Amino acid sequence: MSNKSTILLAADHNGVQLKEKVFNFLKREGYCPIDLGPYSTHESVDYVDYAVQLSQIISAGSATKGVLICGTGVGMSIVANKFSEVRAALVHSTYVAPKSREHNDSNVLCLGAWVLEDDTNLEIIKLWLNEEFGGGRHVKRIEKIPKTKKGRLVFTNGVFDILHTGHIDLLRFSKSLGDYLVVAINTDAAVRKLKGPNRPINTEEDRKRVIEAIREVDEVVLFDGSLEEVREQINPDVVVKGGEWTAKEVRARDCIPDHVGIKIFPLVKDYSTTNILEKIKTIDDWKKKE
Repeated sequence: MSNKSTILLAADHNGVQLKEKVFNFLKREGYCPIDLGPYSTHESVDYVDYAVQLSQIISAGSATKGVLICGTGVGMSIVANKFSEVRAALVHSTYVAPKSREHNDSNVLCLGAWVLEDDTNLEIIKLWLNEEFGGGRHVKRIEKIPKTKKGRLVFTNGVFDILHTGHIDLLRFSKSLGDYLVVAINTDAAVRKLKGPNRPINTEEDRKRVIEAIREVDEVVLFDGSLEEVREQINPDVVVKGGEWTAKEVRARDCIPDHVGIKIFPLVKDYSTTNILEKIKTIDDWKKKE
């Protein structure tokens, strides 16, 4: 999706009609617009949800430019600028549009459907897209902009060999506690020490790829040695543990500092990798019958 001709579009209910015009305009100009919604003016929606969706894609580097539209563009710009690598410009004039590219290297354009006529907004988009970043003296100024913090960082860990409902519930619970979820998984060598020579079933790379594909997870790291060292490097705000331990017991056992919060996620009854493997062993007709 990172093709430079790809332009992401999103709005709230107040910007749907203008968004449709922008979509058609971009198609005529030779761009590849991707409409993230919404698609109806009859249902009120929260601008935050659509600004977050578009900004996450830009922040991840999966697209290079986007256009956000609401009544004034203000709310969209506030949300978008919370994301790392997003430089959202609120533009209400044809003069500011190219300047926001030349001087500020803006990659998200925020427009107000209530503020200007549609034709003017389309002209703003054209000017914005045609202008290149000026570089030179502007580079050091942009580099001085403080990097956006990831917010409340949550950390959990496990083997995650054969995924089941308990794992998914744990990860969803963990993400609900903060803004950025880091999951540490044991290397194959570490799993063999913990579980025996026949484990893991899936390699560390396979396990890592599967966990990374879960939308609640923001980052996955492998660890072979001390979990305490990994936690110190990540410096989380909250640590989540699954099991029947109390937070006090976990803090003492794992040497977790007092300033780090601890949340315990209870084990999901009847769900464990060991139980799944035992069940598989009892199946005597798993082979394909002729």
